[in-house]
Amino acid sequence: MALRLLAPFRGISALTLSVAVMLGAILAATPARGQDEPEGEFARTTIDLGVVVADVEKSAKFYTEAVGFTEIDGFSVAGDFAADAGLTDSQPLKIRVFVLGDGETATRLKLMQLPQVDSKKSDNSFIHSQLGYSYITIYVTDTTAAMARLTKAGVKPVAKGPVPLPKELAEGVFLTVVRDPDGNLIELVGPKK
Repeated sequence: MALRLLAPFRGISALTLSVAVMLGAILAATPARGQDEPEGEFARTTIDLGVVVADVEKSAKFYTEAVGFTEIDGFSVAGDFAADAGLTDSQPLKIRVFVLGDGETATRLKLMQLPQVDSKKSDNSFIHSQLGYSYITIYVTDTTAAMARLTKAGVKPVAKGPVPLPKELAEGVFLTVVRDPDGNLIELVGPKK
């Protein structure tokens, strides 16, 4: 059966086939513009966030069990394509994808581990410790439920969280800051029920 499915691709290089499969995955993940969709420059108004991690299994467990993401099908990128695109220095990528919510516009977190590379650890002591992306914010419907999930997973707030936001920002809304296994800061924001 697999040979019959691959028959049309005989004579095509592995790189070409890999690029075609990856482009197909990207196009399948990009929603088509319909008459009911707003006009604009962007196909989606949510962004995907790619994160290189030290231990993808440990990070996957954190983001699913402690935070509440759901893992969906991931994808791989060949090393030569990654180099041509400027992503890596010819290192192949195996990307695991996690979502918040359902549908085409769900937030996607793409985790990858490159065990053959000695990546530098970020300084995440505080959000101002280095330039660049410093934290992600996840909006929850119930801070109490989010805290129960974190506690069950053995994750503790960084400081005094959950702390109420100042009334002038949002009354009745709480902020909890935690760290993922690599020390990245994650904000959980929402009311208590």
